Amino acid sequence: MRVLGIETSCDETGVAIYDEASGLLANQLYSQVKLHADYGGVVPELASRDHVRKTVPLINAALKEARLQPHEIDAVAYTAGPGLVGALLVGATIGRSLAFAWNVPAVAVHHMEGHLLAPMLEANPPEFPFVALLVSGGHTQLISVTAIGEYQLLGESVDDAAGEAFDKTAKLLGLDYPGGAQLSLMAQRGTPGRFRFPRPMTDRPGLDFSFSGLKTFAANTIRENPVDTQTHADIARAFEDAVVDTLAIKCKRALEQTGFNRLVIAGGVSANRTLRAHLDTMMKARGGAVFYARPEFCTDNGAMIAYAGMVRLKAGANTPLALTVRPRWPLAELSAK
Repeated sequence: MRVLGIETSCDETGVAIYDEASGLLANQLYSQVKLHADYGGVVPELASRDHVRKTVPLINAALKEARLQPHEIDAVAYTAGPGLVGALLVGATIGRSLAFAWNVPAVAVHHMEGHLLAPMLEANPPEFPFVALLVSGGHTQLISVTAIGEYQLLGESVDDAAGEAFDKTAKLLGLDYPGGAQLSLMAQRGTPGRFRFPRPMTDRPGLDFSFSGLKTFAANTIRENPVDTQTHADIARAFEDAVVDTLAIKCKRALEQTGFNRLVIAGGVSANRTLRAHLDTMMKARGGAVFYARPEFCTDNGAMIAYAGMVRLKAGANTPLALTVRPRWPLAELSAK
């Protein structure tokens, strides 16, 4: 079974082809970062228009990379939500139209399920059950995963997502959009312990997160201290340490609550090296294991959508001709079929 996956939920256009027997055959990605950089964030209308321009050429490029003809594709999967409604409609319209023209099934995929399953693309995929930390620019969630489609929300951010807080704090430090990854690089030059940031909502029970106050704390610290390269690096280090510690504390609580000993981290922030190292050390101390995708599969991509589409197709999913996208779509609403 070969599935063509299309991802257009926000500011990356991703197209990939996944073969059930041979694995990933093609992976094409176009990032709109330069397009939105001048605006300091994603402009939905510009994102939608760029998806219109890039999706079909990327599909052709993916077919060429895999050395396949359209009649050799067995299904088309596309992101149906959550995400920007205009961007979602581009991928959904193209994906559903191709499936109709090629007379193959279409599968509407949940964007966050794609992220959750991205580590399955690796040579050492996690087995069920596990706790999943979905951490990106739009989401910070802890999920109990017992099987495909069996997801229980354990906790989530009540305000800013972790990735959003990274980008906003990076902007306060004078870094260009998107600044999360640049902040992490700056933090590597920081002096540990010079600044101490709070670990929000870790002094009370529960698994919810809050990062907006941490961003405000960073803004106040920046304003009250000298404007020099080392001070900014020290603030970046303190901010990153606070976010990583907070995520780790909540992950540990989730593992203790569920009794699971496998942890999956997925989403754009899961590429953060400090977070990976911290969670790896924590899981080794517990006698467990942490799983994550390679960096290029942490951000939005077509490979995770193609894989999730294959899994859903095998479970009996088949999206009708009517187009439906869901800008807001809780992961817990998914079922096994």
